[in-house]
This record gives sequence, C-alpha cells and structure tokens, in this order.
Amino acid sequence: MPRALILGGTGAIGLATARRLLAAGWSVNVTGRNPARLPADLATAGATFIPAEREDPGQVRVAFGDGAGNHANSPTPPRFDGPVRESQPTMAPAGPDTDYRTRDGYGASKVAAEQVLLDSGASVTVLRPGKVHGPGASTPREWVFVKRVLDRRPAVFLARQGRGVDQPTAAANVAALIETVAATPGRRVLNSAGPDAPTALEISRTIARLLDHRWQEVLLADDADSPLGRHPWDVPHPVVLDTTAAVELGYTPVGDYATTVADTVEWLVATAGDSGTADQLPGADDPYFGAMLDYAAEDHYLRRTS
Repeated sequence: MPRALILGGTGAIGLATARRLLAAGWSVNVTGRNPARLPADLATAGATFIPAEREDPGQVRVAFGDGAGNHANSPTPPRFDGPVRESQPTMAPAGPDTDYRTRDGYGASKVAAEQVLLDSGASVTVLRPGKVHGPGASTPREWVFVKRVLDRRPAVFLARQGRGVDQPTAAANVAALIETVAATPGRRVLNSAGPDAPTALEISRTIARLLDHRWQEVLLADDADSPLGRHPWDVPHPVVLDTTAAVELGYTPVGDYATTVADTVEWLVATAGDSGTADQLPGADDPYFGAMLDYAAEDHYLRRTS
C-alpha cells in the first residue's frame, strides 16, 4: 500500500487530497496543529493525524517516521518515534546487481522482493517479522545465553545495561498469523510479532530461569568502550513492531516471549547435546557469535574488578 504524508493537511487542498488518495487505496497521514480539524469521515476512512509544524524540521522527520533515513544495518541506527507501522517508509529496492549479503544490500533486497510480490496482482500478504526465534532457526540468537548456561558461566555481560529492545518474533506466532491471513486472503503488508517486546536483560533472565541457572549480571554503562556485553538485541533505540493491523484481522498470538522461547531453548540444549557446542546448530560456523562469547575477555574483567 503506498503511503502519503500531507504536510499541513487540514486545509481545503489537503483534505481534498486525503479523500482522493484514500479512495484510491493509499495509506494517508495528515499533519497539522489541531487533531480536531481532521474530519470524522477521514478518520473513519483510515486517515491518521500526526501533530507537526511544517516549519519544524524535527517534527517533520518524526512525521515521516523513517528513523532519519537509517535502517537496521546502517552505520547510524534508526531512531523511530514509536512502534514501527507497515506504512513506514522502507529502503529503496535493490537493483539487479545488488549483493544481498552486504549490510546495505540485505534490507534493500527484501524490499525488492516485497515489491515484486505486491505488484504481481496476486492476493499476496507480505509478513514482516522481528528477530525470529524457534526450533530450526538459521541464526539462533538465544544461543549466546544458552551456551553461557551450558558452560556454567558465572556472569552475563550486557551492553547499555541490558536496556536494548529489538522485538523478537516467535516462529509459532508467525505461523498463527499465516493461518489468519490464509483464511482471509488479501494484498497487504503485516507486521508479525508477539504481544511483548522484552529488553535484553529480560531475555537473559528468561533463559537463565528456564535452565535453572543463576549468574552475576554485569550491566555495562552506555559509554563503555569495551566489546564486552555485545548481544543480538543490542540497539541504542527501541525497535518495536506495531501489530494493530494483524490483530484487527483476527490474529491471536500463541504466547509472549517467555512462553514461546521455551521450545527454542529446549531445542538448543538438545542439539548441543553432551558436548555443549554449537557444531550441530544452523549457522554454527558463523562468526556472528564469536565476539559475543569472548570468555577470556570476560574473565579478565572479572579478575580486574573483583
């Protein structure tokens, strides 16, 4: 669905344009000073009012809702003004020669794939999940905490004091949404996530509790220059998905993170087996985990601060 942002859209031209675009199937956001100036018929038709002064660059950037043009893999992380909506602007689609394995190419290639599907004319629903977890995951992020438990590590290190929020999505919850959209076909984009968005600290505590393990929590300061504390949910600004559209369609999550991650943890422990290694896990040779499991650096820190 194309999105229109009408700046100062509560005047005659703005309102007429909003009505026209809504009728043509656009998602429409209208900015202005007073939400009472958005007519009831436009609100009913799906127009959203965003308070913003046209002369205020900061408010206009928030209205655009694009994290200042940054994305998950950009050098500067995005900073969204709230839960990410399906109407949020995306990266430009990748060209035919783009390498999807690069930081800039990965997201752009996903956008290109979405556009091919949505432009096909078929009744296609595109799902946008958060960080997926579940048995069989190609990059089982929870392994960074499960392995620490299996190795009986005395401490867990968390950057930014464990406040990072990068919303996870259980594979079981994706399956529940797939069942919902399959029963109600349509051409649309839907965010896919569970009912909660735990912090990294909450995730680490959930996994330790599931495995009956206790450890010292080393919550590193925001300005710590050490590579210690890196983890898969380490973001400076929250990334949370707005699932209103999915819920309105009839989607009911299977469970929250603590409930659904239990299967993931059980799978990781069983797959690691007696060796306690990731040799049998998907992506076991991925250097992604290396810097997050630097026990030598952690032991040095603990000796120095004890």
